[in-house]
Amino acid sequence: MRKNLVIMAVAALAFASCKSGFKQADGGLLYSFRTDKSGATIKEGDFVSADLVLKNEADSVMGSTYDMGRPAPLIYQKPQRKGDITAIFPLLSEGDSVTIKVNIDSMFKKGQPKPPGFKGKYLIYEIKVQKVIAKGNTTDPVFQKHISDYFAALKEAAQKKEPVAINKFIADKKLQMTKTASGIQYQITKPGSGPNIQNGDTAVLNYTGRLLDGKVFDSSNPEDAKKVKGYDPRRKYAPIKVKVGAGQVIQGWEQGLLLLNKGSKAVFVIPSELAYGEQGIGNGVIPAFAPLTFDIEIVNVIKTDPNAPKAPQPTLPPAR
Repeated sequence: MRKNLVIMAVAALAFASCKSGFKQADGGLLYSFRTDKSGATIKEGDFVSADLVLKNEADSVMGSTYDMGRPAPLIYQKPQRKGDITAIFPLLSEGDSVTIKVNIDSMFKKGQPKPPGFKGKYLIYEIKVQKVIAKGNTTDPVFQKHISDYFAALKEAAQKKEPVAINKFIADKKLQMTKTASGIQYQITKPGSGPNIQNGDTAVLNYTGRLLDGKVFDSSNPEDAKKVKGYDPRRKYAPIKVKVGAGQVIQGWEQGLLLLNKGSKAVFVIPSELAYGEQGIGNGVIPAFAPLTFDIEIVNVIKTDPNAPKAPQPTLPPAR
Protein backbone atom coordinates (compact mmCIF):
# COMPACT_ATOMS: atom_id res chain seq x y z
CA MET A 1 0.00 0.00 0.00
CA ARG A 2 2.78 2.44 0.97
CA LYS A 3 4.61 1.63 -2.27
CA ASN A 4 1.48 2.41 -4.27
CA LEU A 5 1.11 5.77 -2.50
CA VAL A 6 4.73 6.67 -3.37
CA ILE A 7 4.17 5.73 -7.01
CA MET A 8 0.98 7.79 -7.10
CA ALA A 9 2.74 10.79 -5.53
CA VAL A 10 5.59 10.61 -8.05
CA ALA A 11 3.11 10.30 -10.90
CA ALA A 12 1.12 13.29 -9.62
CA LEU A 13 4.32 15.35 -9.35
CA ALA A 14 5.33 14.43 -12.87
CA PHE A 15 1.86 15.31 -14.13
CA ALA A 16 1.94 18.69 -12.38
CA SER A 17 5.40 19.41 -13.80
CA CYS A 18 4.23 18.48 -17.28
CA LYS A 19 1.08 20.57 -16.88
CA SER A 20 3.00 23.62 -15.81
CA GLY A 21 5.37 23.17 -18.73
CA PHE A 22 8.27 24.80 -16.87
CA LYS A 23 11.82 23.44 -16.84
CA GLN A 24 14.55 24.46 -14.44
CA ALA A 25 17.80 26.04 -15.59
CA ASP A 26 21.01 26.87 -13.71
CA GLY A 27 20.51 29.41 -10.96
CA GLY A 28 16.95 28.26 -10.25
CA LEU A 29 15.35 29.90 -13.29
CA LEU A 30 12.13 28.31 -14.49
CA TYR A 31 11.33 28.62 -18.17
CA SER A 32 8.70 27.51 -20.64
CA PHE A 33 8.66 28.02 -24.41
CA ARG A 34 5.53 29.59 -25.87
CA THR A 35 6.98 29.53 -29.40
CA ASP A 36 9.96 27.42 -30.43
CA LYS A 37 11.24 28.21 -33.91
CA SER A 38 13.94 26.35 -35.77
CA GLY A 39 17.22 28.10 -36.47
CA ALA A 40 20.59 28.86 -34.93
CA THR A 41 20.49 29.64 -31.23
CA ILE A 42 21.97 32.80 -29.71
CA LYS A 43 25.72 32.76 -29.15
CA GLU A 44 28.07 35.04 -27.29
CA GLY A 45 28.73 38.19 -29.33
CA ASP A 46 25.45 37.98 -31.28
CA PHE A 47 23.30 41.07 -31.62
CA VAL A 48 19.87 40.38 -30.12
CA SER A 49 16.72 42.49 -30.25
CA ALA A 50 13.93 41.28 -27.99
CA ASP A 51 10.61 42.45 -26.61
CA LEU A 52 10.12 41.94 -22.90
CA VAL A 53 7.18 42.17 -20.52
CA LEU A 54 7.82 42.06 -16.75
CA LYS A 55 4.91 40.97 -14.54
CA ASN A 56 4.19 39.71 -11.06
CA GLU A 57 2.17 36.60 -10.28
CA ALA A 58 -1.00 38.69 -10.07
CA ASP A 59 -0.43 39.34 -13.80
CA SER A 60 0.16 43.04 -13.18
CA VAL A 61 2.56 44.48 -15.77
CA MET A 62 5.54 46.21 -14.13
CA GLY A 63 7.34 47.14 -17.35
CA SER A 64 7.16 46.48 -21.07
CA THR A 65 9.17 47.27 -24.17
CA TYR A 66 5.87 47.30 -26.08
CA ASP A 67 4.94 50.40 -24.10
CA MET A 68 8.26 51.95 -25.13
CA GLY A 69 7.46 51.35 -28.79
CA ARG A 70 10.53 49.29 -29.69
CA PRO A 71 12.38 46.13 -28.61
CA ALA A 72 15.45 46.19 -26.38
CA PRO A 73 18.80 45.63 -28.15
CA LEU A 74 21.94 44.04 -26.72
CA ILE A 75 25.14 42.26 -27.67
CA TYR A 76 24.80 38.95 -25.87
CA GLN A 77 27.43 38.17 -23.24
CA LYS A 78 27.50 35.28 -20.80
CA PRO A 79 25.80 36.30 -17.53
CA GLN A 80 28.08 37.14 -14.62
CA ARG A 81 25.74 35.82 -11.93
CA LYS A 82 23.47 32.84 -11.44
CA GLY A 83 19.80 33.45 -11.98
CA ASP A 84 20.28 36.10 -14.67
CA ILE A 85 17.48 35.71 -17.23
CA THR A 86 19.98 36.00 -20.10
CA ALA A 87 21.20 32.52 -19.09
CA ILE A 88 18.23 31.26 -21.13
CA PHE A 89 19.32 33.08 -24.30
CA PRO A 90 21.60 30.29 -25.64
CA LEU A 91 18.43 28.16 -25.86
CA LEU A 92 16.63 30.73 -28.01
CA SER A 93 16.64 31.51 -31.70
CA GLU A 94 15.05 34.27 -33.76
CA GLY A 95 11.26 34.19 -33.44
CA ASP A 96 11.21 32.25 -30.17
CA SER A 97 9.11 33.38 -27.24
CA VAL A 98 9.57 32.16 -23.69
CA THR A 99 8.21 32.74 -20.20
CA ILE A 100 10.81 32.89 -17.41
CA LYS A 101 10.04 32.80 -13.69
CA VAL A 102 12.61 34.19 -11.24
CA ASN A 103 12.29 33.62 -7.50
CA ILE A 104 12.16 37.13 -6.04
CA ASP A 105 14.16 36.04 -2.96
CA SER A 106 17.13 35.18 -5.16
CA MET A 107 17.28 38.74 -6.49
CA PHE A 108 17.49 40.56 -3.16
CA LYS A 109 19.80 40.21 -0.21
CA LYS A 110 18.37 38.82 3.00
CA GLY A 111 16.27 41.45 4.74
CA GLN A 112 16.13 43.71 1.67
CA PRO A 113 12.52 44.72 0.91
CA LYS A 114 10.73 43.65 -2.26
CA PRO A 115 9.68 46.27 -4.81
CA PRO A 116 6.65 48.32 -3.65
CA GLY A 117 3.36 46.65 -4.48
CA PHE A 118 5.00 43.35 -5.45
CA LYS A 119 2.79 40.29 -4.99
CA GLY A 120 3.77 36.64 -5.10
CA LYS A 121 6.94 34.61 -5.08
CA TYR A 122 8.13 35.09 -8.66
CA LEU A 123 8.97 37.80 -11.13
CA ILE A 124 7.70 36.71 -14.54
CA TYR A 125 9.40 37.72 -17.77
CA GLU A 126 7.78 37.17 -21.16
CA ILE A 127 10.42 37.47 -23.87
CA LYS A 128 10.08 37.37 -27.65
CA VAL A 129 13.25 37.36 -29.73
CA GLN A 130 12.61 39.66 -32.68
CA LYS A 131 16.02 39.63 -34.38
CA VAL A 132 19.38 37.86 -34.12
CA ILE A 133 22.42 38.98 -36.09
CA ALA A 134 25.33 36.55 -35.97
CA LYS A 135 28.25 37.67 -33.85
CA GLY A 136 30.94 39.94 -35.08
CA ASN A 137 33.47 42.36 -33.71
CA THR A 138 31.68 45.51 -32.53
CA THR A 139 34.03 47.52 -34.75
CA ASP A 140 33.44 45.25 -37.77
CA PRO A 141 31.80 47.52 -40.40
CA VAL A 142 29.75 44.67 -41.90
CA PHE A 143 28.37 43.67 -38.49
CA GLN A 144 27.64 47.30 -37.69
CA LYS A 145 25.91 47.83 -41.05
CA HIS A 146 23.61 44.86 -40.45
CA ILE A 147 22.62 46.34 -37.08
CA SER A 148 22.20 49.82 -38.56
CA ASP A 149 20.03 48.44 -41.38
CA TYR A 150 17.86 46.63 -38.83
CA PHE A 151 17.23 49.81 -36.82
CA ALA A 152 16.56 51.75 -40.04
CA ALA A 153 13.92 49.17 -41.01
CA LEU A 154 12.29 49.46 -37.57
CA LYS A 155 12.21 53.25 -37.91
CA GLU A 156 10.73 53.11 -41.40
CA ALA A 157 8.01 50.68 -40.31
CA ALA A 158 7.09 52.88 -37.31
CA GLN A 159 6.97 56.01 -39.47
CA LYS A 160 4.65 54.31 -41.96
CA LYS A 161 2.23 53.35 -39.20
CA GLU A 162 2.04 56.86 -37.74
CA PRO A 163 -0.10 58.65 -40.37
CA VAL A 164 -2.44 55.65 -40.51
CA ALA A 165 -2.93 55.87 -36.72
CA ILE A 166 -3.48 59.63 -36.86
CA ASN A 167 -6.08 59.37 -39.64
CA LYS A 168 -7.93 56.61 -37.79
CA PHE A 169 -7.96 58.65 -34.58
CA ILE A 170 -9.39 61.70 -36.37
CA ALA A 171 -12.02 59.60 -38.17
CA ASP A 172 -13.05 57.74 -35.00
CA LYS A 173 -13.41 61.01 -33.05
CA LYS A 174 -15.19 62.68 -36.00
CA LEU A 175 -12.89 65.70 -35.72
CA GLN A 176 -12.87 68.46 -38.33
CA MET A 177 -9.15 69.16 -38.45
CA THR A 178 -7.02 71.70 -40.28
CA LYS A 179 -3.49 70.63 -41.17
CA THR A 180 -0.51 72.98 -41.06
CA ALA A 181 2.42 72.79 -43.46
CA SER A 182 4.56 71.15 -40.75
CA GLY A 183 1.99 68.41 -40.09
CA ILE A 184 0.15 69.62 -36.97
CA GLN A 185 -3.59 68.96 -37.17
CA TYR A 186 -5.91 71.12 -35.07
CA GLN A 187 -9.52 71.98 -34.44
CA ILE A 188 -10.54 75.12 -32.56
CA THR A 189 -13.48 73.97 -30.43
CA LYS A 190 -14.09 77.38 -28.83
CA PRO A 191 -13.00 80.65 -30.46
CA GLY A 192 -11.24 83.19 -28.27
CA SER A 193 -10.87 86.93 -28.55
CA GLY A 194 -8.06 89.34 -29.23
CA PRO A 195 -4.89 88.87 -31.25
CA ASN A 196 -3.20 85.51 -31.66
CA ILE A 197 -0.30 84.55 -29.48
CA GLN A 198 3.08 85.67 -30.84
CA ASN A 199 6.61 84.54 -30.14
CA GLY A 200 7.74 86.18 -26.94
CA ASP A 201 4.24 86.18 -25.40
CA THR A 202 3.52 84.11 -22.32
CA ALA A 203 0.55 81.77 -22.69
CA VAL A 204 -1.27 80.79 -19.50
CA LEU A 205 -2.99 77.54 -20.34
CA ASN A 206 -4.63 74.34 -19.21
CA TYR A 207 -3.86 71.13 -21.08
CA THR A 208 -4.39 67.39 -21.13
CA GLY A 209 -2.03 65.22 -23.17
CA ARG A 210 -3.00 61.78 -24.40
CA LEU A 211 -1.67 59.00 -26.56
CA LEU A 212 -3.94 58.16 -29.47
CA ASP A 213 -5.32 55.18 -27.53
CA GLY A 214 -6.75 57.65 -25.01
CA LYS A 215 -4.20 57.07 -22.25
CA VAL A 216 -3.55 60.32 -20.36
CA PHE A 217 0.19 60.92 -19.81
CA ASP A 218 0.07 64.43 -18.34
CA SER A 219 -2.41 67.15 -17.46
CA SER A 220 -2.76 70.44 -15.61
CA ASN A 221 -6.39 69.50 -14.89
CA PRO A 222 -6.77 67.74 -11.49
CA GLU A 223 -9.48 65.34 -12.69
CA ASP A 224 -7.59 64.29 -15.83
CA ALA A 225 -4.32 64.11 -13.88
CA LYS A 226 -5.79 61.39 -11.65
CA LYS A 227 -5.87 59.14 -14.74
CA VAL A 228 -2.09 59.39 -15.11
CA LYS A 229 -0.20 56.32 -13.92
CA GLY A 230 2.32 58.52 -12.09
CA TYR A 231 -0.27 60.83 -10.52
CA ASP A 232 1.32 62.90 -7.75
CA PRO A 233 -1.18 64.23 -5.18
CA ARG A 234 1.50 66.64 -3.91
CA ARG A 235 1.74 68.42 -7.24
CA LYS A 236 -0.26 71.60 -7.74
CA TYR A 237 -2.42 70.98 -10.80
CA ALA A 238 -3.21 74.41 -12.22
CA PRO A 239 -2.73 76.41 -15.45
CA ILE A 240 0.90 76.64 -16.53
CA LYS A 241 2.84 79.50 -18.10
CA VAL A 242 4.69 78.97 -21.38
CA LYS A 243 6.90 81.64 -22.92
CA VAL A 244 6.26 80.90 -26.57
CA GLY A 245 9.35 80.73 -28.77
CA ALA A 246 11.73 80.22 -25.83
CA GLY A 247 12.22 76.48 -26.44
CA GLN A 248 10.45 75.46 -23.24
CA VAL A 249 8.06 73.03 -24.93
CA ILE A 250 7.88 70.64 -27.87
CA GLN A 251 7.84 72.08 -31.38
CA GLY A 252 4.22 71.02 -31.81
CA TRP A 253 3.28 73.43 -29.04
CA GLU A 254 5.65 76.18 -30.15
CA GLN A 255 3.92 76.20 -33.53
CA GLY A 256 0.40 75.31 -32.43
CA LEU A 257 0.06 77.96 -29.75
CA LEU A 258 0.58 80.66 -32.41
CA LEU A 259 -2.80 79.62 -33.85
CA LEU A 260 -4.69 80.48 -30.65
CA ASN A 261 -5.75 83.54 -28.65
CA LYS A 262 -7.11 84.30 -25.19
CA GLY A 263 -10.12 82.17 -24.23
CA SER A 264 -9.77 79.74 -27.14
CA LYS A 265 -9.92 75.98 -26.78
CA ALA A 266 -8.47 73.54 -29.29
CA VAL A 267 -7.58 69.94 -29.98
CA PHE A 268 -4.09 69.33 -31.36
CA VAL A 269 -2.84 66.14 -33.01
CA ILE A 270 0.93 66.37 -33.19
CA PRO A 271 3.15 63.96 -35.17
CA SER A 272 6.07 62.43 -33.28
CA GLU A 273 8.69 64.43 -35.19
CA LEU A 274 7.24 67.58 -33.59
CA ALA A 275 6.92 65.87 -30.18
CA TYR A 276 9.30 63.31 -28.64
CA GLY A 277 10.34 61.53 -31.82
CA GLU A 278 12.40 58.38 -31.94
CA GLN A 279 13.39 58.52 -28.26
CA GLY A 280 9.98 58.89 -26.64
CA ILE A 281 10.04 59.89 -23.00
CA GLY A 282 10.16 58.17 -19.64
CA ASN A 283 9.84 54.43 -19.12
CA GLY A 284 7.27 53.96 -21.84
CA VAL A 285 5.20 56.99 -20.74
CA ILE A 286 5.42 58.22 -24.34
CA PRO A 287 6.65 55.50 -26.72
CA ALA A 288 9.02 56.02 -29.61
CA PHE A 289 7.37 57.51 -32.71
CA ALA A 290 4.19 58.29 -30.79
CA PRO A 291 1.86 60.97 -32.20
CA LEU A 292 0.15 62.87 -29.39
CA THR A 293 -3.14 64.65 -28.90
CA PHE A 294 -3.71 67.61 -26.59
CA ASP A 295 -6.76 69.44 -25.35
CA ILE A 296 -5.63 73.05 -24.88
CA GLU A 297 -7.38 76.00 -23.23
CA ILE A 298 -5.75 79.44 -23.32
CA VAL A 299 -6.66 81.08 -20.00
CA ASN A 300 -4.68 84.26 -20.57
CA VAL A 301 -2.03 85.78 -22.83
CA ILE A 302 0.62 88.00 -21.34
CA LYS A 303 1.84 90.12 -24.23
CA THR A 304 5.48 91.05 -24.61
CA ASP A 305 6.19 94.56 -23.36
CA PRO A 306 7.95 96.35 -26.26
CA ASN A 307 9.36 98.88 -23.78
CA ALA A 308 10.85 96.27 -21.46
CA PRO A 309 14.63 96.57 -21.15
CA LYS A 310 16.49 94.03 -23.25
CA ALA A 311 18.91 91.64 -21.63
CA PRO A 312 22.55 92.74 -22.16
CA GLN A 313 24.34 90.90 -24.93
CA PRO A 314 27.55 89.09 -23.98
CA THR A 315 30.74 90.81 -25.08
CA LEU A 316 32.76 88.65 -27.42
CA PRO A 317 36.54 88.57 -27.07
CA PRO A 318 38.46 90.29 -29.87
CA ALA A 319 39.54 88.13 -32.76
CA ARG A 320 43.18 87.10 -32.68
